[in-house]
Amino acid sequence: MAAIVTGLIPILRTAVESTTSYKGRTMWFGLLCIRLVTIFLAQLPWKSLNADFHCNGTNNEFCIKACFNIHFDSSIVMAWHFLFILLVLSVLLMELFSSHLRNSFLKKKEREMPSQSEQGGVAGDPTMTVGGRMVIDLHKSKSSVVVYLLTVMLRIAVEVFFIYVLLAWVLPKLNEQSYVCHAHSFDGCSVQQCVVRGAAEKKMSVYSLLFISALVIITSSVFCLYSICHYLCNG
Repeated sequence: MAAIVTGLIPILRTAVESTTSYKGRTMWFGLLCIRLVTIFLAQLPWKSLNADFHCNGTNNEFCIKACFNIHFDSSIVMAWHFLFILLVLSVLLMELFSSHLRNSFLKKKEREMPSQSEQGGVAGDPTMTVGGRMVIDLHKSKSSVVVYLLTVMLRIAVEVFFIYVLLAWVLPKLNEQSYVCHAHSFDGCSVQQCVVRGAAEKKMSVYSLLFISALVIITSSVFCLYSICHYLCNG
């Protein structure tokens, strides 16, 4: 995971410094970086989950592993990583759309006469140049606003599902101080009392992820309302 964090830093920096931009672009990449670092720190207490799982009444490794699989019956860390990939895809969709928009209008400008380009540019061009960087003017293109809203709503949906995973899959496994494992269906295994060590640190990692998800949902919702009111209603 540390190698992933190190490798993504120059990629995200290059993306932020690209020649095409749109409203809130730097903020979305910033939130991705914050989420990546948070996942990296939050997963540290879960690295030794197998060693932190203990059951009394038996030294049979097979029975302990059976109880472990019964208690942790859903993927946890891998679900975090998969949902982070979905967040990256939600940002990548807008990146691909902005790149397509930029290339299509650059080709259109090349086909126009130089005199027409100097007089007012290409008709219907939803881009403008600010400081040498092409910026998508959402006031000029309703389709750009719609795509922008879809990517933000996708981001909200991913974060809502992520919160569901944390609240429904992860926290219930840690709220129990101990639990009774009924692994007697396996040969040689009896009913055992099991506990997860370091539950406080694991809970804190979950709370940090919940905080970041809530932050992204609030920010994305505000941007949705702002875009609808500012670009569509006043359009």
